[in-house]
Order: sequence, then C-alpha cells, then structure tokens
Amino acid sequence: MRILVTGVTGQVGGALVERLRSLGSIVAADRAMLDLARPDEIPSALDRIEPDLIINPAAYTAVDRAEDEADLAFRVNAEAPGAIARWAAGRGVPLVQFSTDYVFDGAGFRPWREGDPTGPLCVYGASKLAGEEAVRASGGAHLVIRTSWVYAAKGANFLRTIARLARERAELRIVADQFGAPTSAALIADAVSRMVAANRAALAERFAAASGLVHMAASGETSWHGFAAAIVDGLRARGTALAATRVTPIATADYPTKARRPANSRLDLTRLRELFGVTTPRWEAALEPELDRLAKEFV
Repeated sequence: MRILVTGVTGQVGGALVERLRSLGSIVAADRAMLDLARPDEIPSALDRIEPDLIINPAAYTAVDRAEDEADLAFRVNAEAPGAIARWAAGRGVPLVQFSTDYVFDGAGFRPWREGDPTGPLCVYGASKLAGEEAVRASGGAHLVIRTSWVYAAKGANFLRTIARLARERAELRIVADQFGAPTSAALIADAVSRMVAANRAALAERFAAASGLVHMAASGETSWHGFAAAIVDGLRARGTALAATRVTPIATADYPTKARRPANSRLDLTRLRELFGVTTPRWEAALEPELDRLAKEFV
C-alpha cells in the first residue's frame, strides 16, 4: 500500500511517518510536494503521487493569526481538504482528515459526541469545520478525526512553550477554566496506525460504520493550568533546572487573546473504542515519554 502523509514537518505528520512504515510505502509530502495553500494544484500533484491511502494532518494552526488571515486559513483548512477528498473519491482512495475540538462552542461540561451540534468561536475553528464539510461532500471513503490539545517534544506547541517559560520566569500564569485532554502526537500516530491497518475495501467499511467521523484524544481531562503544572513538575523531577517556583491559575478573562477558545474541549471517546477497538492512555501517562525526550535537551 502506498500511503501519502501530509504535513510531515509538523508534529502529527512526523509521528505518523515513523509509525506507518510497517504498513507500506510512505510518501512523506512536505509543502514543496503538496502545497495546501494552492488547492488548484493539488489534483495534478496527487496524479503524480498515485497514493492508495491519504492521511492529511497538515493544517493552518495559528489560531490567533487566523483572525487576520482568514483567506489563507480557509484555503489550507477547507479548500485544500476538499480538493484532496474529491480526487480521492474519484479514484476510490480512502482519506483520513484531521480536525479539532475548536469546531464546538465549548459550552457545558459533558464531553462532545460526534453528532453534537457544532458552533466554532473563531476563524480557525470555522475553517476546520468547513474542511470537514468539504470532505463529507466528496462522497468518498473518508474518516475525519477530531482531536484536541496536540503536543510533542518537538515543534511549536504548549509543552515546549511551558518548558521554555519555566526556565526563564519565576511565575507562570496559566488559564485554569478551559478543560480538555492533552494529546500527544505519538498517541495519535499509534492509534491511527492501528486503525488503517487494512486494505481499501476494509477501510471504506470501517469509515462508513463510523459515519466518517470519530473523536480521538487521551483519556482523562485537565485544564491548561493542570497541564502546565504537570510539565513543570515532570521536568523538575528529571533534573531540569527551572526558574519557575509558582504555576498560578488564572481565568480566561485575565488572558485575552484575539481568537476565542472553547472552555469545554472534552471529547467523547466511545465511538473510537467501540468501532475501532482503540482505548487511549490517560493524558498523564502519554506525557511521560515526551517529557523524557524534552528533558534530554536541557542536560
């Protein structure tokens, strides 16, 4: 099987390339090979690649900047997935498309189920929802995976930001009234590699059984403050020299951002478990190996 993975310089794309090698021939597509900011060029690029399976974690993820770059965000997050999905549908190629908890408005406290009404609060969330809709409209075999709070020991993400700030500042002030499950790129790649270990026909059946949509995250929940505190404690336990002595909880209102974030990013994982047989580890357990990797940088 020839598997195309996009966004390979990113967290999830890079992790997927490593995990999927045992399943077939991997085409690791960077922007030079497949530029999602140029949707019109995607069909010809896919004609050259001729994949048997497409996995698309590439996205425009600058949440605040998207408020000023809506056209670019929609090109990358909505128009490009639509172009990929239409090409794939026309050739019977299954597509795995990634999405986000930001498609929801963050109301309430119950974990979001796949069939719950959406209501994005920001341009980024709206662009990702438009991408979901474009993939669904293609009519091809597809699976949209919504995930949340993605991080890794490499790249630009919350884990690395907190590690840097904890080495520079005595106090970290972190939002404590937004809740979700920090989800490592490695966790996502492990789960996806198990889910796509089948031929085209079997994948199409699996995706259809899930109505083309599934939620994927680590088990358990915490706040951004709880995540930050776990990072600081974990690095200190590994001998990393830190300046931070306090991780102070604050309200969202005390940390204004250009884009609104959902307060409730909890995702219901029932469909993932019952239809795909995937049970994810708790977020604390998934964090440990990433802290191990990160701490080695500071020795």
